[in-house]
Amino acid sequence: MKIPTLFPVVCAGLSLIFLSGSLSRAADYAIVISEKTLADEEWAKVADALKVKYPDHVLITTGQLEDALVPLKEHFPRYTCFVATPQEANREFVRRVHEMTRKLDDDVYADTFWGILTGYTAENALSIATHKEPLIIETVSSGTAFATDMITEGDWYDELVPNKHVRKTRDGKVEQLRGPSDTTQSIAELLNKNETDLMITSGHATERDWQIGFAYRNGQFRSYDGQMLGVDTRHQRVEISSSNPKVYLPIGNCLMGNIDKADCMALAWMNDVGVKQMVGYTKNTWFGYMGWGMLDYFVEQPGRYTLNESFVANHHALIHKLNSTDLSPTDLRGLSYDRDIVAFYGDPKWSARMAEKACFYDQELTIKDGEYSLNIIPKQGSKSFMPVNKNGSQRGWRPMIAYLPHRIKDVEVTIGQDLNPVITDDFILVPNPRVCDPERTYRVVFTAATR
Repeated sequence: MKIPTLFPVVCAGLSLIFLSGSLSRAADYAIVISEKTLADEEWAKVADALKVKYPDHVLITTGQLEDALVPLKEHFPRYTCFVATPQEANREFVRRVHEMTRKLDDDVYADTFWGILTGYTAENALSIATHKEPLIIETVSSGTAFATDMITEGDWYDELVPNKHVRKTRDGKVEQLRGPSDTTQSIAELLNKNETDLMITSGHATERDWQIGFAYRNGQFRSYDGQMLGVDTRHQRVEISSSNPKVYLPIGNCLMGNIDKADCMALAWMNDVGVKQMVGYTKNTWFGYMGWGMLDYFVEQPGRYTLNESFVANHHALIHKLNSTDLSPTDLRGLSYDRDIVAFYGDPKWSARMAEKACFYDQELTIKDGEYSLNIIPKQGSKSFMPVNKNGSQRGWRPMIAYLPHRIKDVEVTIGQDLNPVITDDFILVPNPRVCDPERTYRVVFTAATR
């Protein structure tokens, strides 16, 4: 397919321009499902829905999960969706998916955008599989502080400071208000308005509850047979009824992503609160890189990445750091701990993206006759590469990552070797320079063939 001269397209929030040349055939979408699950008539409908949704697909059935490795290597899909029942989608399943999706080629990075599509019931999973309308995130609700300047509107309550409530309105006004000491009802009301596009939480949690306050006594959200309910500090039940499509980032919560049985928080968020995609720890949090880093890529670079692209970018960043030569013993242990314990649930190709706002730096990729040029342009002066927000653990200083619109091979860097770029078959990673020269355009140029 010929691309007209100077025809701009959108690729992962990156300014991307094809100057000349042609593109290879679009990569496919792999659906991986066990033979046992496919034999269940109701769960087979989930796979069927994905087949209809993505005509350019391949269906891979397995006895054991690892049976999918050979066909995945053969098809090398850009997206891979693992359809799994709650009984299958446990902590060990998440670990095995992480390991397998790094083995499709010889590099150390994840080789496909992946997600685990499950639900409290097959009907719940089907509702996620059939949902098509992209989500542009404008309204954010949170139980912890985040970069309020990077969103259109929203509310957050501080897990560390009692009564602290921050609100941003659509006109750009940000004000600190005095909230209640028990925020259970207030957070439930934010969800019950059916306006929240993104929910963010942190603090103590288990597979069965979220304890809203971290540094002070507060209420809880609890799961009960696929339903979500609030329980305040007076032990009063708080109703939660929210059905609008949304995504969920429990960035600092222990165990929120662990599906150890059907009655768990992850499935209640999906079944009862309208969550179509979520990221979550399957073990206790400790190091925090894979959780809190989701804010660095998703919220703090608004519009650049989908939620799944942010998840994969953050994992690329972790693997890159894990393979560096100057790690402290703590970093080595912490990154290794985080590497395979954070799950992504949902259809990986469904697009949930923050409403666009100015990022701290711009990324521009141009492609002409097999030559690729990535320009990183500071927009906040000497602060352009610094952390946007520091709440949480392991914040900031993430590498710059740009996804390519097709797979490549035979890479040769001609400009920008001093930036130590990593270039794989489908992305470019530039380590954060840390010290920013605001007058410089940070540029990497390389040649490559289409794979």
